[in-house]
Amino acid sequence: MKPSAVLPDFSSCRGLRWAAGGLLLLTLTLLAYAPALRGGLLWDDDGHLTRPELRSVSGLMRIWTDVGATQQYYPLLHSGFWLEHRLWGESVTGYHLMNVVLHTLAALLVVAIVRRLFGARENATAWLAGALFALHPVGVESVAWISEQKNTLSAVFYLAAALVFLKWYSGNGTPAAASRSSDVAGGGDPGAGLSEAGYMPMSTGEQGRHRLLSFGYFLASFLFLCALLTKTVTATLPAALMVVLWWRRGRLGWRRDVLPLVPWLAAGVTAGLFTAWVERTHIGARGDAFALDFFERGLVAGRAILFYLGKLLWPTELVFIYPRWTIDAGNAWQWVFPLAVLALLIGLIALARRYRGPLAAFLFFAGTLFPALGFFDVYPFLYSYVADHFAYLASLGVIVPAAFGFVLAGRRLPRRARAIAPIAATVLLLTLAAATWRQSGHYRDAETLWRATLARNPGSSMAHNNLGEILASRPERNAEAIEHFCAAAQADPQNAPALNNLGLALAKDPTRMAEAIASYEQAIRVQPELINPRNNLGVLLTSMPGRLDDGITHLREAARMDPSSAGVRDNLGVALLRAGRSAEAAEEFAAAVSLQPDAAALRNRLGVALANVPGREAEALAEFRTAVELDPNSAEARMNLARALASQPEHGAEAIEQLEAALRIAPTLGEAHGLLGRILLTIPERLREATEHLQQAVAVQPESAELRQAFGVALLRDPARTPDAIRELEAAVRLAPDMMEAHYALGVALSGAPARQADARRHFRRTLELQPDFGPARQALAELEATRND
Repeated sequence: MKPSAVLPDFSSCRGLRWAAGGLLLLTLTLLAYAPALRGGLLWDDDGHLTRPELRSVSGLMRIWTDVGATQQYYPLLHSGFWLEHRLWGESVTGYHLMNVVLHTLAALLVVAIVRRLFGARENATAWLAGALFALHPVGVESVAWISEQKNTLSAVFYLAAALVFLKWYSGNGTPAAASRSSDVAGGGDPGAGLSEAGYMPMSTGEQGRHRLLSFGYFLASFLFLCALLTKTVTATLPAALMVVLWWRRGRLGWRRDVLPLVPWLAAGVTAGLFTAWVERTHIGARGDAFALDFFERGLVAGRAILFYLGKLLWPTELVFIYPRWTIDAGNAWQWVFPLAVLALLIGLIALARRYRGPLAAFLFFAGTLFPALGFFDVYPFLYSYVADHFAYLASLGVIVPAAFGFVLAGRRLPRRARAIAPIAATVLLLTLAAATWRQSGHYRDAETLWRATLARNPGSSMAHNNLGEILASRPERNAEAIEHFCAAAQADPQNAPALNNLGLALAKDPTRMAEAIASYEQAIRVQPELINPRNNLGVLLTSMPGRLDDGITHLREAARMDPSSAGVRDNLGVALLRAGRSAEAAEEFAAAVSLQPDAAALRNRLGVALANVPGREAEALAEFRTAVELDPNSAEARMNLARALASQPEHGAEAIEQLEAALRIAPTLGEAHGLLGRILLTIPERLREATEHLQQAVAVQPESAELRQAFGVALLRDPARTPDAIRELEAAVRLAPDMMEAHYALGVALSGAPARQADARRHFRRTLELQPDFGPARQALAELEATRND
């Protein structure tokens, strides 16, 4: 029976068929994933996309040479992200579109592989399998989530390696007679002879000898290495190929079948063990949550296999984070899952005497899932033992047999009913596409995703925490955020990040500081090695009266635990600066700058600390200059640079330029107005400007005694404004009773008013109490005393 009985056959025009089929599949896939194409960043996407410090060519080198430079050590994946950033920058649409294209390309590779394995007569099976893979909603998590480009990209390399290997293995020969009598199930079902060109021959003798030094083998090996460098779950490919070869031949030969895959197995095992080490040491897959014994891991594996099988056959109630199972080897009913898997395996082994296909499909399915079945610790197990993206490649072990079964059933319908088959295939694909479209809508943005997750998994501590983070970023939603953080902590009392976030949210309410401190302290007790709660507790305590030293203690401990955290070193520097320990603060800021040399804010704060350390003024000036060069729009850095320049008379003009630039950036910056006013006050022809700037400074900072005093002095230069000058200077004295300059200026202003001579003398005397050797005050007082004696 011709394949066209189920789907159109374009074998007479192969290029047109592939072009038309590929374009149609891409169009359908784009439509199915349309809701996610303009989606935002989700969960750990910002950790996967190329960070600013890695966007240079040297950053690309770090991606390959520094294990901790990226979220996970998948250098080819992150090199792809690096290139994509060069192409479309911060636009997330480009990343989403690339994921859909890669997913479609993987589906087309599935088509090619199925054609090579099953024969050209199974064109319908191949295209149906590719379409099912492209449109199945279980794939949404891998395609709509940018971070899972590791799945789509590695799948392209994985499938391309498989296709090239199978083509190399066949040697482009003609099928052996023994193969022509076999069916795709691996047994002897008549009526399924597969001897057309394009079918992978399983020849023997000279024709079947493998050429390990041939280009085809090296190309396949290179593609497999690329897959490993993108995501090491692809390490299962050599085992999968052995299953395929056993399925087609019924046996495995050492030299013919196994030996070519030994280097792949070695590379896969090495890469897998390395990734397990990275998961444990760099990502955090360790602790009590992973303390499962062998039997408990077997319970997880059995349940997971049946779970994924169920989701692939009936893809409903899909959710980003599934409930985390409570594993208890002492609970008899939990053994039902592994025993059911064992029974299924035994049944398939018995069936393999006649039909090897079902057993091969199951071995591919379970083997490809093996890295995510619980025998290795991976970080997502903290939240759930299962996830849709774990089944991305493994789904082919269900999809391909399902496609073949569908086509075979269509062929066996009565002749008059066979038109039902293509209609049923179309309905099935459209139904899956609609489910994918609906599921993709959950990935529009992070808030939608977490709310959809909580709708189906209300006990997800992680979803509550992440939704709370989003809400906490909106001041008007902070109370709702606190509710979600509390729910997260209630669902999982060991969720230290949620307790830390709860502390951050509570600290925004001045009346709940004690609760915030308690939340931070609980997070530290739960996970002592976590830096953020200790850092945040230190920052909070340094802002509270009488707790500065306690805050510094916590920040020092955080810096000791993670000396490579520029943020922690910066916070410690700020606290030390507040405590008047400028030299120590400068050390911390310098350490932060060494970690982030292009951070203008760190350079600026280092300059502030150095400016307060005697003898290091030149270094401070250099840091301020660097800060301005790195961020010309930083008004604060320009103002600090101006302050440093103003202390050197020869740089007065440059100081004025910097302050004027700062005020163009931030017109209401009171300190800049005040400093500029004081500098201009020394230039007689610019007295009017000085007065205006000081007036604006006082309007912004009316409680600044220094500004009120400077403004009073400026007003005093205009005899007509002496009353205003007296008002400002009296305010300065009230704000700072021990400010010698304010008392002296006020004495000068009052000495011109006959009715206030006594007040003038009193302020001159106070000036001399504060600075006995101040000659102008002594002379002015003497003159007033002489006038009174007359």
